[in-house]
Amino acid sequence: MTTIRRALTRTFGAALLLGAAACDSFLEVDNPNVIDAGTIDPVQDATTLANAAQQNFAAAYGWMIMYSSWYSGETLVAETFPTRNEFGRRQVLNTNGSLNTDVWGNIAQAVAGARAVLQLELPTPTTNLDLARAATWAGFSVLHIATDFCEGTIAQGSLAEGLRPGGRLTTANLLDSAVAYFSTAITVGTANGSADGVALARAAIVGRARAHLQAGRKSQAATDAQAVPATFAFSLPYIDDLAQRNRLGNRLWQFTLDRGSISIAPAYRVTDPRVPFKAPGQHTLTPQDPASGPFFIQNKYPAFTSAIRVASKLEADYILAETQGVTEQLALIAARRTANGQPAYSGPTDGNSVLTELMNQKALDFFLEGRKLGDFRRLPNNVLNMPVPGQPYFKAGFPPISNGTCYPLPDDETDNNPNFR
Repeated sequence: MTTIRRALTRTFGAALLLGAAACDSFLEVDNPNVIDAGTIDPVQDATTLANAAQQNFAAAYGWMIMYSSWYSGETLVAETFPTRNEFGRRQVLNTNGSLNTDVWGNIAQAVAGARAVLQLELPTPTTNLDLARAATWAGFSVLHIATDFCEGTIAQGSLAEGLRPGGRLTTANLLDSAVAYFSTAITVGTANGSADGVALARAAIVGRARAHLQAGRKSQAATDAQAVPATFAFSLPYIDDLAQRNRLGNRLWQFTLDRGSISIAPAYRVTDPRVPFKAPGQHTLTPQDPASGPFFIQNKYPAFTSAIRVASKLEADYILAETQGVTEQLALIAARRTANGQPAYSGPTDGNSVLTELMNQKALDFFLEGRKLGDFRRLPNNVLNMPVPGQPYFKAGFPPISNGTCYPLPDDETDNNPNFR
């Protein structure tokens, strides 16, 4: 319960922050960090709350990408924090403070904020853009819990009655919940008909396709993937506000420039435009931990204002190819290799080998976008370049790499949630 109350308070504080520029009496508020739920006008404030829900996800998304990049071997943990090096070693304990504050706390907040909007009684609910927006980010938030955590929970209740702890949810439960949220977003966003509504609906179709694929429902995943129009892409914008970089700026650049935490792993120091990086001598930055070795910095997000892709036709193409056979997979492999200056694929053409190459190309296309861990959990034998259990960690003073496949819920959640006792 403690975690949920804290997340709800942060959600309302964020909503107030986003709406401050349009509020002439902002400085007259007694406590600008908390909004009394009883003072909220659902009709008047719904857009602010929905936009805050989107920003909650945007802030959490960077955390999720960074930590999963360490866990899945895209990047190295170039800092001394033991809690973050646990992610690089694939052995994350439920007592890990970074797991609780950076990862779980932020994504749980994103779910709670979106669900709070969905519980409001808004006008024209079948076409309401605020509901479509909230449902979209509820779906993506729950989907990331499902792909990265071993289990999860979703806060229940509403603004009127207050949030309360949710029950224990398996990966399958979480994926089904994500599908339900995405389905709402698709229906309402499409019926809304505005450019924003349609864009949210299409992003939700990609999200639902990913959730169906992760759940093993290939037919449903293929149907959704085929419905995504050509060239579609949905990216979240970020801004460079010096006072709010932790919430509004691009997290990957923040932890490259300000913290020196992310170093490209050797397997991804390749000549491929999909994995842009700068080698030592091409930049002047240093790692937070000098023992991390040469500092290869990511250059995919070179500014606090760099947008991060959330959904695209390209991802839908990969989802569709995975549900099909070798012929379709080889066609996509050839297209992606050609588009990125790689030589033609010349490896074995049996089903397992081709699927592995498809996942290899996908890892390059979605590098630092938070996809690889979910792909590994679904296809552990076809996703390459994961940290290998039993191998020495890349820097001294730490135990060897373990065999974890997902994150536990932090003890701050389970100890305070009566459903986990």
